[in-house]
Amino acid sequence: MSIKKIDIIINPDIYYGTRDVIAVALEQYVQKFQNIKRSTRGNINIDPLQRGGILTDQARATLMEWGDGYSVCDFCPGVLDMIKTPPIFDFVHKALPEFLGIDEARVTNGARESKFAIMHSMARDGDWIVLDQSAHYTSYVAAQRARLNIKVVPNSGAPDYRITPEGYADAIQDVIKETGKSPALALVTYPDGNYGNLPDAKKIAAVCHEHDVPLILNGAYSVGRMPVNAKDLGADFIVGSGHKSMASSGPIGVLGVSEEYSAKLFEKSPTHKVKEIELLGCTARGATIMTMLASFPTVVERIRYWDREVENARWFSAQLGSMGLVQLGDNPHNHDLMFFEAPIFYKMSQTAKDGRYFLYKELKARNIHGIKAGLTKYFKLSTFGVSRDELNIVVDAFEEIITK
Repeated sequence: MSIKKIDIIINPDIYYGTRDVIAVALEQYVQKFQNIKRSTRGNINIDPLQRGGILTDQARATLMEWGDGYSVCDFCPGVLDMIKTPPIFDFVHKALPEFLGIDEARVTNGARESKFAIMHSMARDGDWIVLDQSAHYTSYVAAQRARLNIKVVPNSGAPDYRITPEGYADAIQDVIKETGKSPALALVTYPDGNYGNLPDAKKIAAVCHEHDVPLILNGAYSVGRMPVNAKDLGADFIVGSGHKSMASSGPIGVLGVSEEYSAKLFEKSPTHKVKEIELLGCTARGATIMTMLASFPTVVERIRYWDREVENARWFSAQLGSMGLVQLGDNPHNHDLMFFEAPIFYKMSQTAKDGRYFLYKELKARNIHGIKAGLTKYFKLSTFGVSRDELNIVVDAFEEIITK
């Protein structure tokens, strides 16, 4: 029987009795949520989602100092990016645009939020956007949320899965033929999150600009891992991910825009004058923005050694290739994120005791984490920031599993 509010007012025993029942029901969860430990901590981590987001020592210390929810708002003038103590203003308005090679920048709650803000501000319901087939699902969902029609640029299929400037030209022409006008936007994924391919963004930008189509460069797996300059590539917008590639606690993203489109993207609220509408006023507060600041000096430094990262990735690919695994996508490869076809592991899974989970368990037993449980025939991984000694351990592990 339901308890009416009036009953509780008249009879406090009903209230306190109900409160005790709720407390007992919650107790099982209260215990469950305490002292949670991360089981993979200390493992060699080859997960593409995580390699570029591992915190620096400075960021870990900062996390403890600034972990409280609104800790950065002690001296807030009304909007996040204008805070000068801590120096968020200098980061957002001075350091970040220089780092991205763009006129203006902001921080967001993730790359997907950055993409949606661009699409929502730059296009109207029913407009068209051109996306590459290899784009992350959030690029598609952001476009759908903005009520846009999507024209897909197909990749070349196996084994390369390449995205070409000619594909963008064809897709834009298709939209013009169908609607009588150019698409409102185009987006290129640089690199894609499956194969780690780096398309020729500069030529793609030139194709887009020939048809007056602004280009979004989705650098979720590049900004913070490798040198990326939006102006050099011809991108009008650039998007990055702090928790994927800038050694930051998540969720946090970065967003850059050329001066031509900045006023439209960062339009202010008519009722709350300092608040930018597309960002809902303020975005990444507390631990996320402060860990990004703390890691930034290391991030700036590490991109200078990108050639070494590519060298390690190619070496690793060659080692696995000698065992019969096939690295799909660009080959020789130009990024740390790689996708492998492993017929030998798939064949072994057909008779292994643990079935398709055998590879995950074999790697786990060797303190190696990052390949998703249940995958044997195809899987992706990342070598970013993994030392050659640790890569040797991973290579040896694969060889041991095959010859076991």
